[in-house]
Amino acid sequence: MDFNVIVASQNGWEVLSISGEIDMATAPQFRKQLLDTINASLPTITPKLVLNLTSVDFIDSTGLGVLLGATKRVRGAGGDIRLVQNNPRLAELLAMTRLDQIIDVFASVAEATEGAAADAPSNTNSDASTGNDL
Repeated sequence: MDFNVIVASQNGWEVLSISGEIDMATAPQFRKQLLDTINASLPTITPKLVLNLTSVDFIDSTGLGVLLGATKRVRGAGGDIRLVQNNPRLAELLAMTRLDQIIDVFASVAEATEGAAADAPSNTNSDASTGNDL
C-alpha cells in the first residue's frame, strides 16, 4: 500500500490521516508533512495535532522516532498531539515502547478532537525528551 497523508481541520485540531507503511523509506516524507503542518500553525496559534493511524499497516522504529520527535516539538511549542488507532498490533507496539504513556491514544478522531485536554486519557506523561527532534 502506498504511503499517503491527508490533512484536514476538525474542532480546532489539525488531523493528519495517514495510510500505508511508516518505515525507513517513508519516514522522511512523514517527517516533512508533520513539520509543514506544525510550522504552518506557528507562531500565530498553538499546534494541536491528531495523527489518525487507523489505516497504517506497519510502523518501524524510524516511524516511531518521527512520532516521538513530533511530540517533543509540538509540546515544546505549548501544543498537544494525540494518536488515533484501532490496530491491536500497533497498540501492542505502543505499549511495548511505552509511547502510549507519552502520547494520548484514542479510538476515533471524534474522541480525540472533542472536549478539553482535561478530558484526555490519564496517560499524559509529557516527558517526550528521550526521542530525537524531527
